[in-house]
Amino acid sequence: MDSEGEERKRMEGYLSKKEFRAFLEMGLARVAFMNKKWADAEQIYTRVVERYPDTSAAPEALYWRAVSHYKATNDHTVLGEVAEEFKQKYQDNIWAEKASVWGH
Repeated sequence: MDSEGEERKRMEGYLSKKEFRAFLEMGLARVAFMNKKWADAEQIYTRVVERYPDTSAAPEALYWRAVSHYKATNDHTVLGEVAEEFKQKYQDNIWAEKASVWGH
């Protein structure tokens, strides 16, 4: 929940410590994103990608990191770059499919 009590991320069931930590950080990033704190959101999403690359949160963080950067800068080139990055890793993930429209 954000500071206003608005639910921003939900999880049900058990997660390992690493998956749970990544999930919590994704929640923080989502709160920043929804509050239009693009740089903060991008920084947190980057941290998730770097610290938890083998978790289920990493592909989603990669996607939202690019969106956060785009929102902050209006630089669309980052979207194409992340589409290419998905081809290198996480290519069979739903987030790769969502980012595929940004490819060249």
